Amino acid sequence: MTQGRPLLNRRLAEFGTTIFAEMSALAVRTGSINLGQGFPDTDGPEEIREAAVRALRAGHGNQYPPGPGVPELRTAIAAHQQRRYALTYDPDSEVLVTAGATEAIAATLLALVEPGDEVIALEPYYDSYAACIAMAGGARVPVTLHPDAGSGTYRLDLDELRAAVTPRTRLILLNTPHNPTGTVLTREELAAIAELACERDLLVVTDEVYEHLVFEGEHLPIAGFPGMRERTVTIGSAGKTFSFTGWKVGWVTASPGLVTAVRSAKQFLTYVSAGPFQYAVAEALNLPDSYFEGLRADLRAKRDLLSGGLAEAGFEVYRPAGTYFVTTDIRPLGGGTDGFAFCRALPERCGVVAIPNAVFYDDQEAGRSKVRFAFCKRDDVLREAVSRLKGL
Repeated sequence: MTQGRPLLNRRLAEFGTTIFAEMSALAVRTGSINLGQGFPDTDGPEEIREAAVRALRAGHGNQYPPGPGVPELRTAIAAHQQRRYALTYDPDSEVLVTAGATEAIAATLLALVEPGDEVIALEPYYDSYAACIAMAGGARVPVTLHPDAGSGTYRLDLDELRAAVTPRTRLILLNTPHNPTGTVLTREELAAIAELACERDLLVVTDEVYEHLVFEGEHLPIAGFPGMRERTVTIGSAGKTFSFTGWKVGWVTASPGLVTAVRSAKQFLTYVSAGPFQYAVAEALNLPDSYFEGLRADLRAKRDLLSGGLAEAGFEVYRPAGTYFVTTDIRPLGGGTDGFAFCRALPERCGVVAIPNAVFYDDQEAGRSKVRFAFCKRDDVLREAVSRLKGL
């Protein structure tokens, strides 16, 4: 304590060490299989790794790259949006490269949210959303995705979303495909959100880092819906798509005014980052369709392997339509409903680490009995985890 005040800014007082750090440390301490944190246990394409090596050796990006990102990557991002979604962006004024999607989220919220503004976020949500809203001085307003045991999925209540909008609402923060539930918002849901945003003159920030990891349905950027091009900030990332999560290369695509606003905040965060990796990611975005199809098929098979094993072990499984996480309910196991206690005991019980979903909720009771597992691991690792979990 100094001057009678806590050292930590009161806006961040509710945020301690992340659950990911805690559970990953627990995995190391117990020698458990870590299905908690969402990172692959194998690297991405060899030719993309070699592209980074070539850039390093050629001196490309070893010094400060341009603030908005290297031209080659900005051009590749714009071409990707055009080729995949028929969305046209100017690489020079409508694309911004960031230190992963996490910085993109932080810079966007710091740029667009003022103290007292309300930000609607789909709950459960990635933990950095809450922290970034708090740092910006905004008030988060959760709209809960509800589990549907009949279909084994989570669904958005559009009436609940509409009711959450007030005169103080500044923006809606979307995440589709959605972490942690694996929900992929449908065309009808996105159209309703777009209509609401236009009607109430709201901005939309959409985290689409899992855009290429869709197993059922299709990924549809909300920026492509009527009236949304000028009010949407779309966030993408190379980490999940190319299995180089440590490179931390993300990006923002939006209208010039929105990109300028986000860049104004971003320049005082990292300023620039990942110079040589930006050149490699530019090449990665131009990989043939067969790469993306193969990635999707491989992860779909891993999803089915882990989901089937979890069901056999006695969990209620919510089958994800996208991402590389599967949410379960521990109540059928008969050992209580406390996901925190379950996850902290699981390594000693069977040598597997998972994440309690309650950390992703404002109303922790809503996710109390839910637990998330990651399936972006080698097949032999998943099979061993399934074998251990059956011991429950």
